[in-house]
Amino acid sequence: MKRLLTILLLCWCAGCVYSARPIEPVKLYGQLQVRGTQLCNQQGQPIVLHGLNIDWSTDWSRRYNKKFMKSLKRDGRYPLLRLAVDVDDETNGYLTHPQQAMAALTAVADAAIKQNLYVIIDWHTNDMHTAEARQFFGTLAQRYGHYPHIIYEIYHEPIEDTWTSVKRYATEVIGEIRRYAPDNIILVGSPHWCQDIHLVMNSPLDGFQNIMYTVHFYAATHGDDLRQRTEEAVNSGIPVFISESGAMEASGEGQVDLESEALWLALLDRLGISYIRKYLTRNDL
Repeated sequence: MKRLLTILLLCWCAGCVYSARPIEPVKLYGQLQVRGTQLCNQQGQPIVLHGLNIDWSTDWSRRYNKKFMKSLKRDGRYPLLRLAVDVDDETNGYLTHPQQAMAALTAVADAAIKQNLYVIIDWHTNDMHTAEARQFFGTLAQRYGHYPHIIYEIYHEPIEDTWTSVKRYATEVIGEIRRYAPDNIILVGSPHWCQDIHLVMNSPLDGFQNIMYTVHFYAATHGDDLRQRTEEAVNSGIPVFISESGAMEASGEGQVDLESEALWLALLDRLGISYIRKYLTRNDL
């Protein structure tokens, strides 16, 4: 009897160790896909991913290394990283220093992939650089096209562009990505800081699979109007992804509105929308 109890105890301990192992999101969910308005796992079951934004720095590879990725995987709350690659910065942006920028990006993306985390590669600009974007995403898709880990965000925040021009741009860039990455999720920005999702609702892209459209909110600035607009878009069949959000004002400063953010998060949970947090509050720590 004593021996039996010992065996049962050892089995229970082994089960505890197993359950405490870090979750590897890509092993758990596999190749993501879009069905209707929902982000889904490889089996087509709806999932919701929460992620963190990493602002651009050519020092990425030192700060966001293997140790950081392992700690993120152990934490388990954020299976997704958004790598915001500054396109226009004259000091270290992609347009002026493409090789340096690409080296910094791929080092962090590779570290995340080794830990089986999902990665959004964000073309972080407010201006349309069609030729450069095609080259950038074509290069990345050739490198990562066989990895289910990668999500391509092809235009951070269109500001002055019309939705018609963004659609033309997206068609070219998506076409280049699909030459090498036929299945990965692609995120498309909507006009005016990713606020005008109603324009997408009236005229979505045609002929592409696994496409989602981005909305950005900052809770102290964006309230009921944008929440209603977002819900109407989803109800009309538009797959929405919140690729940037925060509790403060849109400037990244000012007051923190936790009440408005709570309304946002409740809406996203109800609609099954995945989201990225750019700035965290104490409640998130």
